[in-house]
Amino acid sequence: MNTRVLVILALLMGIGTVLHFVMPPIAGIKPDMALPLMFLGIVLFPEKKNVLLLGIGTGILTALTTGFPMGQIPNLIDKPITAFVFFGLYVLIVKRIPNIIGVTILSALCTVVSGVVFLGSAAILFELPGPFLVLFGSGVVPAMIINAIILFILYPIASSILKRSNLANAA
Repeated sequence: MNTRVLVILALLMGIGTVLHFVMPPIAGIKPDMALPLMFLGIVLFPEKKNVLLLGIGTGILTALTTGFPMGQIPNLIDKPITAFVFFGLYVLIVKRIPNIIGVTILSALCTVVSGVVFLGSAAILFELPGPFLVLFGSGVVPAMIINAIILFILYPIASSILKRSNLANAA
């Protein structure tokens, strides 16, 4: 694995962790701001080993900064699953839909996947602090909108930076 790629992925996970940490909870659940940066890392470096690294790393970091009661284990379950769902869908549609549109739609869709897996695993393993639909509506839906907007803005910037700095060629 290329050291430059590892550094970029670590930076993305670190920025995502800070965003996840500072995001205030809404009705007991934080909209997950680490997801768009995990998705960005997958899109910039679409390899299985990078997806695994991002999924596990983001899961651990969001588990450490979660505000959800007993949310550590659901974060560890949710992030790797979401990372591979995003990767699989990205590989399927990358040649059919323009990148910016496809990435934005996938971000919104996979944020919903992440929220359902997170809340579902929390409901199975522990007791939810409120009704599923309330938590979904107050945490997942705002995160879906915010994450799609973030990725719509960040993806063109990050990809042009990588192309100009020749990091995409080195990876």
